Amino acid sequence: MTSPTHISHTPNRLAQETSPYLLQHAYNPVDWFPWGEEALQKARAEDKPIIVSIGYSACHWCHVMERECFEKAPIAEIMNTHYVCIKVDREERPDVDAVYMDALHAMGLQGGWPLNVFLTSEAKPFYGGTYFPPQHWVDILKQISVAYHQQRDKILESAESFTEHLGITESQKYRLQSNETQYTHSDLEQIYTKLSSQFDTERGGMRKERNKFPMPSIYLFLLRYWQITQNSTAIKQLRLTLDRMALGGIYDQAGGGFARYSTDPEWFAPHFEKMLYDNGQLVSLYSEAFAATKDPLYKQVVYQTIEFLERELTSSEGGFYSALDADSEGEEGKFYVWTKKEISTILGHDAEWICAYYGITEEGNWEHGNNILHSTQKPELFAEENELPLEEFLKVLAKSKTKLLEARQHRIRPGLDDKILCSWNGLMLKGLIDAYAVFGEKQFLDLALQNATFLKEKMQSGSQLWHNYKNSKATLLGYLEDYAFVIDAYTALYQITTDETWLASAQQLLDYTIENFYDEQEQLFFFTDATAEKLIVRKKELFDNVIPASNSAMAKNLHLLGVILNRSDYHTIASQMLARVKNLILTDGQYLSNWACLFTYFVQPTAEIIVVGPQAPVFRKEIEQTYYPNKILISALAEQPNTTIPLLESRQAINGQTTIYVCYNRSCQLPVFSTEEALQQLIQNSR
Repeated sequence: MTSPTHISHTPNRLAQETSPYLLQHAYNPVDWFPWGEEALQKARAEDKPIIVSIGYSACHWCHVMERECFEKAPIAEIMNTHYVCIKVDREERPDVDAVYMDALHAMGLQGGWPLNVFLTSEAKPFYGGTYFPPQHWVDILKQISVAYHQQRDKILESAESFTEHLGITESQKYRLQSNETQYTHSDLEQIYTKLSSQFDTERGGMRKERNKFPMPSIYLFLLRYWQITQNSTAIKQLRLTLDRMALGGIYDQAGGGFARYSTDPEWFAPHFEKMLYDNGQLVSLYSEAFAATKDPLYKQVVYQTIEFLERELTSSEGGFYSALDADSEGEEGKFYVWTKKEISTILGHDAEWICAYYGITEEGNWEHGNNILHSTQKPELFAEENELPLEEFLKVLAKSKTKLLEARQHRIRPGLDDKILCSWNGLMLKGLIDAYAVFGEKQFLDLALQNATFLKEKMQSGSQLWHNYKNSKATLLGYLEDYAFVIDAYTALYQITTDETWLASAQQLLDYTIENFYDEQEQLFFFTDATAEKLIVRKKELFDNVIPASNSAMAKNLHLLGVILNRSDYHTIASQMLARVKNLILTDGQYLSNWACLFTYFVQPTAEIIVVGPQAPVFRKEIEQTYYPNKILISALAEQPNTTIPLLESRQAINGQTTIYVCYNRSCQLPVFSTEEALQQLIQNSR
């Protein structure tokens, strides 16, 4: 017999799945189905409504609703009797999540996870919500069951209306137009002016945010805008934001790596789950920010975050795992917080400085007497204000972090989501490549090559990508985000290794994407492959969020590969895509910030830098020390007469000297023989 308040001893169908999130629900008394034809057929055959409950393994409130509702036998009995119940891992099935999240928005409701949507037996949505407390959930279950049978016409009418709304194209919904493909400095200023009006100039990030999300693409845009304009306000806001994130509780001060977001405007108390996609993008952002500012804090963040990646998220095969839970031992954040007594015991006489720096108190700066390591001052300022020798304080700070990390290793760890997602690996791979380009750390390149080889061998089949990998098996066809982020990473990997096989793979994947995802009528890409399972609608991802929109990432790929491969057709598609969303970017770039990054590449032509000769690796490293994001940088030790890369054709080391060619739109400056001369050409052409 199943206890009325405990987990079932008999597994449901989810026990056969590989998703850690679905496996978390495998012993619920709810008769869960994974998304698929079996569940949909059962609903049609038994004329039952469907509950689709969507979440992910690191989602705190998903765990809460499971404990309060899905583990309770009386509640499960209602669900099993009157509904067909489907559990979905949003990270495995972002296509399903996108459809029903859009439906929730169409209902006028705020989105979030867990996402619980009620469907007709034809999978059409008619009601939904996010987290439901137990009694509210029971009431909803009973009311909808009665209404489904007694007021069927109204429910079907509502479902048809929402489904019709979901079918509206992006062009119709957002009035996208094919403007003239002209992108001016005046346009760029308009984008920045609108964005800057929303800055939180006291705490960093954006105003009107109860929670603070990192949103890396916003700050990558600020870097690019600043590089073009030298606007001091832009770089000031960027540095304020990056400083506060790096010093705050959202960043794991002891072990490295960022949590998903801060639950307050101060970057103080994180929602403690750590996601691969955040950390991949933030490694890129802090690497670029170091190249622009030379701030040692940013270098420390990059190195420590990559150490965290290697230590906690890297599989033996070279893939990167998806996430760490917020919870351990049933408590959010327990793994990461400290009492003052613990700090004093671990650090001894150094505890006084560390407690002062991080705001550690006897009563706790957070909940239940616990403290979050958090500062609002850089070590230099703290040392100055407290009349401490800076070098000594920095040594104490580094030593203390090591001791705290060692002590924390003995705690019960948060749950690990050990599925490997192609798209998120692409973001992390790009982060490692960006870090290597800036810092020249061989370890970063080794880790990048290991991961790229894993993706190519385990998650790529010919021209196609798989979305996820678990238990030595790849399943689910790749989505647009998989292609977008892997193509970006392969393109960057070619540039730092000179290995043309990575470029060939990037082109192969790009051509497949155009053939199987591109909508010529709307001049945008669908999220799903033409050969994939057909849902009630086929969506397109337009707006940049915590992850860049797959369409904005694809447009960037098309532009850069168009330059490298001299493919005007690629460039035309990229320009058309950017033109479609230009008015939206001008209206509010905050939600199209990755598109805005691409906009900067069209305001000024992309620099084509070709380095040929025996000192090419050294010259390349020197060029990367100057921040200039809008470039292609290709190098070779000698002339390559049989190359397939147009930019390398007829490029040679003049008189045996390493030679640098700086070109724009296939028109080159005079060849030069030092990085100083090349950088001067770049600067002159960027003004």
